[in-house]
Amino acid sequence: MNPDLSLLQAYPFQRLAQLKKEVVAPTKLEPILLSIGEPKHATPAFISEALLTHLHSLSRYPLTRGDDALRQSISTWITQRFDLPADSIDPDQHVLPVNGTREGLFSFAQCVIDRNRDAMVVLPNPFYQIYEGAALLAGAQPHYVNCYRENGFLADFDGVPSQVWEKCQLLYLCTPANPTGAVFDEQQLQYLIDLAEKYDFVIASDECYSEIYLDNDPPPGLLGAAARMGNIEYKRCAVFHSLSKRSNAPGLRSGFVAGDATLMKYFLKYRTYHGCAMPPPIQAASIEAWQDEQHVSENRHLYRQKFDAVLDILGLALALKRPVGAFYLWPETPIDDQKFTRDLFAQQHVMVLPGSYLSRRVNGANPGANHIRMALVASLEECKEAAERIKNFIHYL
Repeated sequence: MNPDLSLLQAYPFQRLAQLKKEVVAPTKLEPILLSIGEPKHATPAFISEALLTHLHSLSRYPLTRGDDALRQSISTWITQRFDLPADSIDPDQHVLPVNGTREGLFSFAQCVIDRNRDAMVVLPNPFYQIYEGAALLAGAQPHYVNCYRENGFLADFDGVPSQVWEKCQLLYLCTPANPTGAVFDEQQLQYLIDLAEKYDFVIASDECYSEIYLDNDPPPGLLGAAARMGNIEYKRCAVFHSLSKRSNAPGLRSGFVAGDATLMKYFLKYRTYHGCAMPPPIQAASIEAWQDEQHVSENRHLYRQKFDAVLDILGLALALKRPVGAFYLWPETPIDDQKFTRDLFAQQHVMVLPGSYLSRRVNGANPGANHIRMALVASLEECKEAAERIKNFIHYL
């Protein structure tokens, strides 16, 4: 067996299952799950219809690089969304479909990491656990950069030693961030692009929450930052986007990676052997999804309603603030986050995720400790009910 498998830690939801294994929740209360970031809004009907309409295309093998029409729709969307120079994104050179950002983010590390060197992968802490697993299974050592409230929950990359950057081959970003909702501005992104050029590493920016923001100011992206500093070839930059959150279609497993043409050339070669071509009906449905913005706007409106309602109920009970993007709340807990999660489930039948499960202990501290992640993916009424139950639970602590 691959010895690196032994380096992988249990996934957060495995740990959560163990935490509540022997807990009996009150059956008089309906369960409310805020622990998993799985969108529960209805998938737009036109996406489902496009999928059904193109089922006849199952009779042919899809291309790993995807159909021309899909890559063109992606190229058009990302150019418009991030205000990129016209024709700077060539669908033949800069875009590849992926089966959801999870698959793409993981396999990207396997492609770009040079095992013949002492490789490091820099990632924020807390983080999406795929980054860590991808680094370890690519033979690299993760370097965790803690994210604290004092820095707006953004990783303090200024504090990373030069010897780490010298070994860094890949930097994972998540903006808007899971679990904090923090967003890097363009100046910060450009600083990291300069670092990548100076120290010769690649930036993989996970932007799967980019279309869920709580005001009318769309979060910036890595490619936009690159273009506005003159890097219109997007050197060392790769961005990952998905229809899971944007279009409430997590089961579609559809996304894309775009950026540096040289990186895309090698990633296509890797993916040809990886055997991960997107099925034709999913490509057809994806084209329709990337071409429509109305359902995305409606989706944001639903999340804004839920944030308004939950913050109105919990604003004085927990130390929390409205995030810039994504659909999570990241409040501090008055007691240990694991005990808070377990007792909340036992008393109120509400499930959240301990923040310490999303982080690693670095320099004597776990930045996720005494936090919980609340995914506001349930219905508005369920989110309001969960907030009332959490408020009641805290009252009796």
